[in-house]
Amino acid sequence: MSTDSAIAINVSNVSKSFKLPLESQNSIKGKIINFNKRGYNVQEALKDISFEVKKGEFLGIVGRNGSGKSTLLKLISGIYSPTTGSIDIDGKLVPFIELGVGFSPELSGRDNVYLNGALLGFTRPEVDKMYDEIVAFAELEVFMDQKLKNYSSGMQVRLAFSIAIKVSTDILVLDEVLAVGDAAFQQKCFDYFMDLKRQKKTVILVTHDMGAVKQYCDRAIMIEEGVIAEEGTPETVAAAYQQLFVTEIEEQATKDNIRGKRWGSGEIRTVKTSATVNKDIISITTEYKASKNVENPIFGLSIYSQAGTGLVDANTYQVNKRTGDIKSGQTVKLVWDIPNVFIQGKYRISTGSTSSSFHKVYDQVADAGSFRISIETPTGGIIFPKVELKDFTVSAGSAKQKK
Repeated sequence: MSTDSAIAINVSNVSKSFKLPLESQNSIKGKIINFNKRGYNVQEALKDISFEVKKGEFLGIVGRNGSGKSTLLKLISGIYSPTTGSIDIDGKLVPFIELGVGFSPELSGRDNVYLNGALLGFTRPEVDKMYDEIVAFAELEVFMDQKLKNYSSGMQVRLAFSIAIKVSTDILVLDEVLAVGDAAFQQKCFDYFMDLKRQKKTVILVTHDMGAVKQYCDRAIMIEEGVIAEEGTPETVAAAYQQLFVTEIEEQATKDNIRGKRWGSGEIRTVKTSATVNKDIISITTEYKASKNVENPIFGLSIYSQAGTGLVDANTYQVNKRTGDIKSGQTVKLVWDIPNVFIQGKYRISTGSTSSSFHKVYDQVADAGSFRISIETPTGGIIFPKVELKDFTVSAGSAKQKK
C-alpha cells in the first residue's frame, strides 16, 4: 500500500478472472459420461490494473459496455476480491452501484425509505428528520403510499439514490447515476456533484456522459478490454472514448458498404436536409423525427467533396450542447453555420444521430443533401479559407529586412 497519506485509493496490479463452466450437464447420464471432462473457460475481466486516487479527487472512469469498468467498481467497493493484486482504501467508502438493494416490492415507498435507511445505518428518528428532503429530491411525493412494485425502475433508483446521498462518507463510488430520471432530476445530480467537489470529497464516477466527465472530473481513465487504454485529463480521455465509437462506426460503414444508404436503430431519423450558400457562410438545416423517447441524443453532420474526401465533421457533443430528453413524435431542427471556405464544386452532406455515449447509432444517412459552390476560387487546394499575411521577411546573410 502507498504510504502517502494523500492517497485515498490505491489499486496495484489488479487482475480479475471468472471461471465459466464449459458445458452444462443437466442429466444424470450426461454427468456420468462427462465426469472426467468437466472444465472451465477463464474469462479475464481485468488485466494488471494500477492507479491511485488522491483524497479530494474526482476521478472519471469510462469504457464501453463489457470493458470491465463495472467489475473494477465492484472490486473497489469490496463486492469482489481481486484474483491477483491489491486494493487499499483510506477512509469510509460508500458505493452507489446496486442502488435499491434491500427494497421490498410489497412495501410502500414510505416504508422502503425507512427500511433502506436502516440498512444504511440510520435510526428511525434520523430518517424522520430527512424524510421530506428524500422524497422531494426523488420527486415522488404523490407516489410514496403506493407499493414499490408499481414504481418504474427509474422511480425506484431515484428513490434509492435520494436515500443514499444522505450517508456521510469520505469516498463515493457512483455508477451510471446520470442515467436516472429526466433532465430536471439529472440537474439535481449535477448540483450534488458540485457540492461534493466543494466539500473536497473523493469520488469515482463511472458514466457514458463525456460532458459530465469534462465538467466535474479532475482526471479520467478509460478501460478497454480489461486494461487501462487511456489515462489523463478529462478532455484527453473523452476524446479517446469518442474515437472508439467513431472508429467503430467507420468500420461498420465500410463493412456494410452503406454509402448512399441509411442505417441505424431508427429511434430518431433524419427527415429533411437543406443548405443555403452565402458569400461567407454555408447554412445547413437538418430536421429529425423521434419515434421513441431518447435521452440527450447527439446530432451531427459531415461534409464531403465530390471525390469523397471528408472536409467537415460537426456534432452537438463537440459544441457542448446537451440536447435533453426528446419525446416520441417530436421534431428536432438544427441550423449549422459553417464558414464558406470551399472551392468551386459540389459537396455532399451526411447526417446522423446517436445515443449520448456514441455507442448506439439511431440514424446515419449518407448523401442526405448537397450544395454547390459556383464562384471560381484561385487556389489549387481543396478549401479556400480566408488567409492573412502576418509577416514578410527577406534575409540576406545575417541581416533581415521586413517589408
